[in-house]
Amino acid sequence: MKTIYLIIALSLCRITFAQDLGEKLSVAINSLQADEQFKHSIISMLVVDAATGKKIFDKNSEVGLAPASCQKIITSASAFEILGSDYRYKTGIGYLGDKKNGIAGLYFIGRGDPSLGSFRYSSTRDTVFMQRLKTALGVAGISSFNGETVFIDSSNILQTIPGGWVWEDIGNYYGAGCAAINWRENQYDIILSPGAREDDPATIKSISPAYTKLTFNNLCKTGPLKSGDNAYIYFGLNKSDNAIHGTIPLGENNFSISGAVPDPQRFFYNALYDFLNKSGLTGIPNGIPVAEKSKQTYLYTYTSPTLDSLNYWFLKKSINLYGEAFVKTIAAEKTKTGSTDAGITFIRDFWSKKGVEKSSLKMIDGSGLSPANRLTTTALVKVLQYAKKQSWFSSFYNALPEMNGIKMKDGYIGGVRSYAGYLRSVTGYEYSFAFIVNNFDGNAGTAREKMWKVLDLLK
Repeated sequence: MKTIYLIIALSLCRITFAQDLGEKLSVAINSLQADEQFKHSIISMLVVDAATGKKIFDKNSEVGLAPASCQKIITSASAFEILGSDYRYKTGIGYLGDKKNGIAGLYFIGRGDPSLGSFRYSSTRDTVFMQRLKTALGVAGISSFNGETVFIDSSNILQTIPGGWVWEDIGNYYGAGCAAINWRENQYDIILSPGAREDDPATIKSISPAYTKLTFNNLCKTGPLKSGDNAYIYFGLNKSDNAIHGTIPLGENNFSISGAVPDPQRFFYNALYDFLNKSGLTGIPNGIPVAEKSKQTYLYTYTSPTLDSLNYWFLKKSINLYGEAFVKTIAAEKTKTGSTDAGITFIRDFWSKKGVEKSSLKMIDGSGLSPANRLTTTALVKVLQYAKKQSWFSSFYNALPEMNGIKMKDGYIGGVRSYAGYLRSVTGYEYSFAFIVNNFDGNAGTAREKMWKVLDLLK
């Protein structure tokens, strides 16, 4: 009997505590909405007891809003569930022709590996990949090439950039799309130097790696001291139209900005040509010819790190390329067509069977970069709650960034701030939550601090 009374008392205590927290959150959200910066914004927040799933607080949780990078939570959980935590990308490598007198062509079978040549893993570094290729060619007795290099897209990846991405994004590193062959996360760096005074032209000092082979109309200028990176790269309709706009800070020489390559396959080829040429192998053409039918001899398979390792950087550093790769890979594995649209259709169908309404997942891409994405905080919290019960949860949880003392994914695009994740309070209660604001005014940093004050109530 005492045990029953204790359980009842604890349940009443939990209910009372939840009611108090809900009231505090209600006051805080009303105050936020009255703030001049959020006067014309839409605010959505859902907080549930992670142990029971019961709602603690609900504000507009069924309203679809642009989630920015919080959409990565959906993509990450989908990849774990559909592909598996031990999934690996495989890039096939072989030679063409009969290898007469040590001469052959080369071919590569791409499946959309986003980590090929990435600096984030010792096994994927560009130098490691190229050295392994050179060794394999040596073992096969190939010392020169007949000028033929063929790329085979085995995943049928139809389009590198998803629909819905805006022009201001796709030239910059975070706007890198996913192709069948990706290289160094499809990213390059531009080193700039500011002028002597504000508004003076900035100067391009170098582009790395050198084989990037892009040219720019440099319109970048010098901004105030400590003004940060306000430079943006724009792709032109023609190669000569690429441009750099904005500012870099006064007094910071060798200031680096990063861009996304427009043609990942060409980027990889340039790296291949550069390495093999420096290695003394001859006959490599300075260009990618039309593929010709010829005998193919498989050399080896280059294998990526496991998906749980890729997911770590996907969430921790919010790498958009990885999200686009996951969506296209889901499509390729499940529908044989590696398109973004096919992947998103499969993902929405998958979650609808888990109790997440399709209409609450209006996804355009896998990363959240498109401002046309719409998610509800209900959908986000349902996926967070689902993840807690899965065998891969520890990998998922560990990959979430920690900010403001909370394990959560954040998101930011113009006028959008979002947070979603888990929090354990000092009293021992654990919450799953999602918090999205669309159309705030003014400084994004100020909006972040005000939203964090609301989340502090959960502590």
